Amino acid sequence: MSQTMNLNELRERIDGIDEKLLRLFEERMEAVSQVAACKKAGGIPVLDQKREAEKLKAISQKASPQTEYYARILYNTLFDISRSYQRSTLRGETSALCGEIKEAVRGTPQLFPQKATVACQGVEGAYSELAATRLFSQPDIQYFKTFESVFSAVENGFCQYGVLPLENSTAGSVNKVHNLMQSRDFYIVRSIRLKIDHNLLAPKGVKREDIREIVSHEQALTQCARFLEKMGPKVKATQCENTAAAAEMVAKTERRDIAAICSHRCVKLYDLNCLEKDIQDTSSNHTRFICISKKLEIYPGADRTSIIMTVPHEPGSLYRALGRFYALGINLGKLESRPIPDRDFDFLFYLTLETSVYSDALAEILEDMQESSEGFKYLGSYSEVM
Repeated sequence: MSQTMNLNELRERIDGIDEKLLRLFEERMEAVSQVAACKKAGGIPVLDQKREAEKLKAISQKASPQTEYYARILYNTLFDISRSYQRSTLRGETSALCGEIKEAVRGTPQLFPQKATVACQGVEGAYSELAATRLFSQPDIQYFKTFESVFSAVENGFCQYGVLPLENSTAGSVNKVHNLMQSRDFYIVRSIRLKIDHNLLAPKGVKREDIREIVSHEQALTQCARFLEKMGPKVKATQCENTAAAAEMVAKTERRDIAAICSHRCVKLYDLNCLEKDIQDTSSNHTRFICISKKLEIYPGADRTSIIMTVPHEPGSLYRALGRFYALGINLGKLESRPIPDRDFDFLFYLTLETSVYSDALAEILEDMQESSEGFKYLGSYSEVM
């Protein structure tokens, strides 16, 4: 009973301390708003990394050894809150990026286009083609051998849009596309989540037991790993640039021991025989494709925003960045690290933010990320269709 009383007394004491903390917090935020006004008048950016570092060092020196670690966490959070509050008091003084986003929202047509020239990697029968026909009712599809050529076709204005595979629910990210996204000039205007059903296709008359080599894209081979294992050690798996290109190659060869993993559409396209359907490891096998454009286009209902950011290579930098999303109530639909070329053990991060393009929280986090990140790239705001 005495222990319960002691606990209650301690909780009452904490409640009293919290009341004082809240009043001091409000007093601090009032001072922060005045700081924001001074910075605005002087043309000074909200983020002052030197000041924050000096302040954090002083806090560490004043805190007891038992509480120093927790005091640093507390004040790092306070710094994030203070910057956010400063920006909220300066609302209306938007960054150049937020201005571009608002202009794109106003200037983009209400309906996604039905007719367009669309670049896809591979040949007819590729899954990118299927994604393009789901996105556009009347696409004029131009085929290119590499992902890089798809980006180039859009950048150079040869095609209005490009459709590229981004990630698969079984095999993970398409690394070549992610690597190209770091340096190419484009915007994501829509994404689509497409169910992928793989099939084993071979020339007519060829039986399953005749097969000694199976060709397909590396992602498709990964997605069918169990099936390939069942085929036995005598069957070689060979990578090629595209699933439909694999079907085309099998159709043109005179060999009677080769097959391709590809879409069922390739049966009629290349006059092949389907030896087995739905050979992927899992029935829930989906690939996310992105539709890219040279121009920033933001269509109504956009509720995803993709960015690339680089944080300082120091303890807690990623933690502090992620804390800002939590504070603003923004869910992360994707967070993936990738090595930075020519920089040993340094990484950049791909993030997809799940929040409306019209929300103040998005404008705030984009401004914050631009100022606090070592590197930042806005990839577009869009919606995803099924």
